[in-house]
Amino acid sequence: MGGKKRICDEGEGVWLGSSGVGVGVVLIMMILVVQCSTSIGSVSAAAAQVPAMFIFGDSLIDVGNNNYLSSFAKSNYYPYGCDFRAGPTGRFSNGRTVVDMLGNLLGLPYVPPFADPNTKGTKILGGVNYASAAAGILDETGQHFGQRYSLSQQVLNFESTLDQLRPMMSGANMTKYLAKSIAVLEFGSNDYINNYLLPSLYSSSYIYTPPAFANLLLNRYTQQILALHSVGLRKFVLAGIGPLGCIPNQRALAQPGRCVDYVNQILGSFNEGLRSLANQLNTNHPGAIFVYANTYAAFGDMLNNPALYGFSVIDRGCCGIGRNRGQITCLPYSVPCANRNQYIFWDAYHPTEAANAVLAWRAFNGPPSDCYPINVQQIALI
Repeated sequence: MGGKKRICDEGEGVWLGSSGVGVGVVLIMMILVVQCSTSIGSVSAAAAQVPAMFIFGDSLIDVGNNNYLSSFAKSNYYPYGCDFRAGPTGRFSNGRTVVDMLGNLLGLPYVPPFADPNTKGTKILGGVNYASAAAGILDETGQHFGQRYSLSQQVLNFESTLDQLRPMMSGANMTKYLAKSIAVLEFGSNDYINNYLLPSLYSSSYIYTPPAFANLLLNRYTQQILALHSVGLRKFVLAGIGPLGCIPNQRALAQPGRCVDYVNQILGSFNEGLRSLANQLNTNHPGAIFVYANTYAAFGDMLNNPALYGFSVIDRGCCGIGRNRGQITCLPYSVPCANRNQYIFWDAYHPTEAANAVLAWRAFNGPPSDCYPINVQQIALI
């Protein structure tokens, strides 16, 4: 099956696959499932599989919160958003994020950023995005970038959203609304890239061995997950960390053609621990579901089998400066690569929209090796 296939969403399209390579079954299914519509926010509420999605995380899924903070970690300038209908919005990609696409698959309109003053009233009924670039599980992570909403602050921000929601519905309806909604949490990358692996700025690598640091992160993470559970959320997607040693920023430090193996190896303790945590939480909290999304394996599959997904460039960013286009990330008005959908990485740290599409689909419809014990589509049916 030759040629390129287009995945459309809310008036936008991303091309996956390329001439001369086979298109995998996964991509064919993606093409069939994701439908085109005509405008932002046009998804019918009647089509929504869940009432709302509440999103917590970092720059991988930030949709504009850092625009409103005093931070160096911003992407509200061209060429970020060059393939996004609304242009540069604060998304750290050329187009949509994983959660944008997950929301579309669930029948939800784009989930707005918490910090936007317009995110109020009925606009919050479909969910709110609290993710903040440079944020980590630890409060100090990413502090050299300036302001950011850490995990603990994002939980507090969610509680302020609850204060706005309570007058809109009865107590019984509120309980059902929260129980049916999905919480997506994606944390940990910055705790390594912008903390543990920066010994010149942070002391964590002198204090903790890699397993001990992973344990610290998981303990802090558990506290906040349980805080969200205590206020009524019952469906959780906990995303693991991808192979950070293979991002352009890290490849720029390695031998040509190599990932930084040490970085990938130390992530094992965190990812394995997060999967075990999901099991433990499911055992201890009947009536709730905690799902581990295996980002490391899904991303690794794209890196190991790029042609299956139509990718031809796996070791450098589409936009950036220096070795692997990863030493300095995408600067304002830089000229990005033209063939963006053949690149896995958009800049020194973040995936392209095309790569995000693969990750979203695998989380939504993948087998237990992608999303354990069940996938997002199955969560929505509970």
